[in-house]
Amino acid sequence: MISVGIESTAHTLGVGVFRDRRMLSNELSAYKARKTGIHPRVAADHHSEAFGEVLGAALEKARIPPSEIDMVAYSRGPGLGPCLKVGLAGASALAAQLRVPLVPVNHCAAHVEIGALCCGMGDPLILYVSGGNTQIVVREGHGYHVMGETLDIGVGNMLDVFARALGEEFAHGAIIERNAEGGSYFPLPYTVKGMNMTFTGLLTDAKKKIGRQSKRDLCFSLQETAFSMLTEACERALALTRKREVLACGGVAQNRRLCGMLGLMAKEHKARFASAPGQFNADNGAMIAYTGLLARRQAVDWRRADVNPKWRLDEVRI
Repeated sequence: MISVGIESTAHTLGVGVFRDRRMLSNELSAYKARKTGIHPRVAADHHSEAFGEVLGAALEKARIPPSEIDMVAYSRGPGLGPCLKVGLAGASALAAQLRVPLVPVNHCAAHVEIGALCCGMGDPLILYVSGGNTQIVVREGHGYHVMGETLDIGVGNMLDVFARALGEEFAHGAIIERNAEGGSYFPLPYTVKGMNMTFTGLLTDAKKKIGRQSKRDLCFSLQETAFSMLTEACERALALTRKREVLACGGVAQNRRLCGMLGLMAKEHKARFASAPGQFNADNGAMIAYTGLLARRQAVDWRRADVNPKWRLDEVRI
């Protein structure tokens, strides 16, 4: 089967095409805010303007005529409401025109499933780390069980906010990772509660130290503290579940330091660690296309399709 997937949860409009378990294309256009967070309405306008071009590029690269498309999948949530509605409108129009099923996909589940596919993992302990989400997850039957999560903000959001506080023009976690190279550690608030964690105290204290500590030491200490919290919580979950595989997915999983810490922890428990290539950890349409194939029994009539900005991973059935 051939699936077209449309991703529009936040700053990225992505369109990907999958034939069964093989990716045919993965095109995107991203809205970049200067020195601010994402403005949902502005990002949605970007997605509307870019939709036709990104869809056309994805279909052209996949080298398939529209008549061969068997289904359309779209990111139903979680995410920013105005952005999600653009993806829904485009997906609904395409499904109606082609007269094919429309499949709603959970954005978090898509990160998990594309990661497991790319890394060849069957039953991993999953750390899902992105801007809006930070969760420790295991598969459970036809769904997912969240063992631990952030009790306030996602680790990716925390890194982005701190990068903006430093005055970075395009603030994101990669800026923190680059600035952290060669830094020295100093203590910052560390909060882990079982397999849950909080990041606002860490963020607040680090922001107060801007100008009093070097940028390099600040970024290094922020990373080390946040990633140590995540690794500790994951190690506790791994000891409880005795999984033999550990998967990191989501935008923050592109961070080499985090993957290094998780890899060392997994090795000590005789588990294999892996993370998908960067293009699949970043938001993308291919992961929506692939997960749509897995969830095709959840197809809906395009006239009754909706979005759910707060759709939790543990509410999903595949």
